Amino acid sequence: MSQPDNNKDTATRILDAAEVLFVEHGFEATSLRMITQRAEVNLAAVNYHFGSKEVLFQGVVSRRLTPYNRECVDELQTAQAVSGDNGLDVRQIVEAFLRPALRMAKDPARGGLMFIRLMSRVFSEPHQSLREMLPTLYNDVLDYYSAALKRALPHLSMEEVLWRLHFALGTVFFAFAGNDVVKLFMKSHMSGARDPQQVVKQLIPYVVAGLTAPTFKEEAEKA
Repeated sequence: MSQPDNNKDTATRILDAAEVLFVEHGFEATSLRMITQRAEVNLAAVNYHFGSKEVLFQGVVSRRLTPYNRECVDELQTAQAVSGDNGLDVRQIVEAFLRPALRMAKDPARGGLMFIRLMSRVFSEPHQSLREMLPTLYNDVLDYYSAALKRALPHLSMEEVLWRLHFALGTVFFAFAGNDVVKLFMKSHMSGARDPQQVVKQLIPYVVAGLTAPTFKEEAEKA
């Protein structure tokens, strides 16, 4: 086997091992030693391919998030082309975002639910470098979807749209990933709680309701 193939195999093993450990333990609690043991490589291999744990984490996230982002944008653009001058309503925008998530959740070769759980970690991790990394990877999706939501909700300011989109994204990734306690509760009280298709079915009306909820000013005027 040639050297480039060996390098690729080693890097992939490191990424696969790091992905599982970051999901299970979080960024801070995962050490390079844990990663090298799981990947069955030495520390020099990790340093050669990635240089640091921060860069390795970026590699873990970007290899899944980059194609996922492209799919999210493609779904929205396709839906907009079909809609034409009529524009998209909020439900159609939410459905466009969730279709790639559902496909990925069902496909272990592309990360499966492991990717969704990883994104849940990224959204919740307090580490500053991770918070700084996310916007650089997610800007295109945020730009396209915030613009679409602004057109669908013209009475909202862009700041209000961005806040609601932020809450919606957190809800989506938590719904797919959740924590083990919540999953156990859901499993014992709700049918299909671990089925991505069922999650999406229940998630869409909830997220749409949040995105279209009255503003604070509208609520105050009613009081």
